[in-house]
Amino acid sequence: MSSLTEVTAARVRRINPSPSTAAAQRVRELKSQGLTILDLTVGEPDFDTPDHVKAAAIRAIEAGETKYTPVNGTPRLRAAIAGKLRERHGLECTDAQITVGGGAKQVIFLALMATLDEGDEVIVPAPYWVSYPDMVRANDGTPVIVDCPEADGFKLTPERLGEAITARTRWVVLNTPGNPTGSAYTAGELHELAQVLLDHPHVRVLTDEIYDEIWYHEEAAPSLAAVEPRLAGRVFLTNGVSKTYAMTGWRIGYGVGPTDLVTAINTLQSQTSSCPSSVSQAAAAAALTGPQDFVRETVSVYRGRRDAMTKLVNDVPRLGCAVPDGGFYLLVNCQDTIGQFTPSGSRIQNDEDFARYLLDSRQVAVIHGAAYGAPGYFRISFATSTDVLTEACARLATACAGLSSAPSAPSA
Repeated sequence: MSSLTEVTAARVRRINPSPSTAAAQRVRELKSQGLTILDLTVGEPDFDTPDHVKAAAIRAIEAGETKYTPVNGTPRLRAAIAGKLRERHGLECTDAQITVGGGAKQVIFLALMATLDEGDEVIVPAPYWVSYPDMVRANDGTPVIVDCPEADGFKLTPERLGEAITARTRWVVLNTPGNPTGSAYTAGELHELAQVLLDHPHVRVLTDEIYDEIWYHEEAAPSLAAVEPRLAGRVFLTNGVSKTYAMTGWRIGYGVGPTDLVTAINTLQSQTSSCPSSVSQAAAAAALTGPQDFVRETVSVYRGRRDAMTKLVNDVPRLGCAVPDGGFYLLVNCQDTIGQFTPSGSRIQNDEDFARYLLDSRQVAVIHGAAYGAPGYFRISFATSTDVLTEACARLATACAGLSSAPSAPSA
């Protein structure tokens, strides 16, 4: 039988499967064995898609809207996207600046495919969404990981940005609010980063704003293109309906940016998927233009969970976390558990060991921080019920209480 290296291209061999997908699969396997797992790995809302959005999809099917659409999306959806950007950020864009794809992930991947050659660099602040570095590698680029410590709010500073930019830099990735941290840049912080970028006109900025409406402040989450209009021609803003409207399975994302880049992305999409799902596009247009009560109600629920979880986690000895600005994740500091011994005598060597200990001993599933470029941490998703979250935190406390600085003596 042929080995993997014999049947796959180099671009495939240099990337890894998504750790979050692998974690979810492990949870499914354990559940199939009859185990009750408290799953805190899932990066999707635990709410159902709003009824009016589902109804729009049904109407589209009944009306025969089941054919190919334009590569860059239906006129109705593009108008809805333009209206959303105008409403939230005061940004104006034309049809030629909008592309629609099968999820924001596909849009980002195609943007990198359209712009990277071998050796081109992409600055990726860490902690980062697990897919960024591998998407860069898959498209022949080199991810330049810039550590952004908790002391800086897990955010890129102007100094670190300036130090990371070289003549080969093609992109800077800004995910705000971020996964896995929930941290978000203020308008002032974006302005400071913009001043650095203005000095480097060869660098574009990919802003991933998929969590921008799962947001816990009164004012809207700021966007770089609106904060510094002089960068508008170099910013590619990506977003979608997956998180805000609980539509992860509908697979609709979009990007807005320079026409040359959007044209290139559309060319690539014309040769891959041809266009996004027509029915999903009808649903997405209804989500963006219809009643927004669902967004307000679900964000209120998330906020309550966030507040409860941050208190519960920070009450657990050896653990701690910052309060996120948006999204539905906590990045939990577990550095004080490293070097400790479990009741079975195993030594916790790193955050992955700790995550495995939680799963094996307490049936709590989390994702280790090293997968996000954040060793010494782990990610919790609070997109699940309050009962599950409360019980999970109790089990976290029990697991930490079972650790000791020396292995237990064997029983007589």
